[in-house]
Amino acid sequence: MKRRRFLEIVPAAVAGPCCRGVLGGGMAAALGGCIGEPASGPVDIKWDREVDPRCGMVISDRRFAAQIRAPGGKVAKFDDIGCAVFWLAQQPFDEQTPQLEYWVADYRSGAWIDARRAHYLAGKKSPMGYHFAALAVAEEGTIAYPEMKARIVARGK
Repeated sequence: MKRRRFLEIVPAAVAGPCCRGVLGGGMAAALGGCIGEPASGPVDIKWDREVDPRCGMVISDRRFAAQIRAPGGKVAKFDDIGCAVFWLAQQPFDEQTPQLEYWVADYRSGAWIDARRAHYLAGKKSPMGYHFAALAVAEEGTIAYPEMKARIVARGK
């Protein structure tokens, strides 16, 4: 049974016949708004179950995950920043598009940070072998997003 149908049936089964139509539809509408992803900001990833749309790999390493919310609101989730860079290059929008939201997991804390403002540390073994870890705070040897993107694009894959 589908969730929406269940939400319509449960209140109707408990209420009397005169209230069933009102309660069923109203309850489904009220609870339906609570289900799903938020309209902005990073979303939860179902680790070891969701798949990267570019490479088809299961997203499991929290240290290298990335997300892009397209201008229409749909979120794409990635196992490696390199996959996000190449996926974004194939879209009708780019990282400069005003409504686009773009996050990467901080390598150390796992917190979501803006991928365009993150600092990237080369040489870390990542799921797809692009070898960049994102950090919220610059350290010796880190590079900015444009340089990291240029290196990934130059390498190809």
